[in-house]
Amino acid sequence: MPQRSDINRRVVLAQRPKGTPDESTLRLEEAAIPEPAEGQMLLRTVWLSLDPYMRGRMNDTKSYAKPVEIGEVMTGQVVAEVMQSSLPGFEPGDMVLAGSGWQDYALSDGTEVVNLGKAPERPSWALGILGMPGYTAYAGLLKIGEPKPGETVVVAAASGPVGATVGQIAKLKGCRAVGIAGGADKCRHVVETLGFDACIDHRAPDFESQLAAACPDGVDVYFENVGGRVLYGVLPLLNPFARMPVCGIVSWYNSPGLPEGPDIAPALMGTILRMKVKLQGFIIFDSFPRSLYAEFAREMTGWLAEGKVKYREQVVEGLEAAPQALNDLLAGRNFGKMVVKV
Repeated sequence: MPQRSDINRRVVLAQRPKGTPDESTLRLEEAAIPEPAEGQMLLRTVWLSLDPYMRGRMNDTKSYAKPVEIGEVMTGQVVAEVMQSSLPGFEPGDMVLAGSGWQDYALSDGTEVVNLGKAPERPSWALGILGMPGYTAYAGLLKIGEPKPGETVVVAAASGPVGATVGQIAKLKGCRAVGIAGGADKCRHVVETLGFDACIDHRAPDFESQLAAACPDGVDVYFENVGGRVLYGVLPLLNPFARMPVCGIVSWYNSPGLPEGPDIAPALMGTILRMKVKLQGFIIFDSFPRSLYAEFAREMTGWLAEGKVKYREQVVEGLEAAPQALNDLLAGRNFGKMVVKV
């Protein structure tokens, strides 16, 4: 169903999922295109970002942000075109970065909207390497992980937009970068294209022993974004005073309750105590001073221009394909940053 100029397609939360979202979780509906009032602009979505945090926003639980309400448009960052505007600094034809969610059209008063100009070279990159995922990697690794030359940095989901960036920055800082990814193709990409020193397939029966062999000097920084078996495999390898930035636990996002199996809390907490591990969770929107983003944008733009950082996107066609694409992302079936061409 292509985007139209007379209808606003909206994907709303129909009911809260128990476990993996299914066909009854999200609903595609049609509404009239909203009319901007004075002090507003009308945005037309061009690109929609899909990110693991969206699964958490479907739950009615205490978190860093309020949950999506039943019947409300699913949350998400977009790159959109300004269609009408009475706001200073925004005019028709401008491309903007906004948080207007899973819909064709939205109104905005300009709050938290970034003007990307009339014709940005790669507008979708504002949702990835030059946006929230890239900034998450940069700030989490450098400000919490604090990697030092010669140290070993391990990162899970290493072919994804955050993990891939973490490992490449670690290499730029003189570290040994070891990635963890799902499948031979992803692991090959991580080593041959992204320049990691090694990449281990977390699906391998001997994953733990392969990871230990790839980290002969132990692990100094573990950038955590998946949890599960990967976390369990890294724990015994952590060095004294290791640092663990935590930006996600995607392997557990669809769990309706506590994971089955033995209680690993004693092993986790014991390792943190004995190895003096610094473990810090962070949400990129409010965990760092705003001035850090300008530093990130300047450095990352330079690294991309010089070919020191590589970036891969996976493009999904059509808003109606977004619900299944999000499930694919949560299951690790994506390869690179997933964006929807609306």
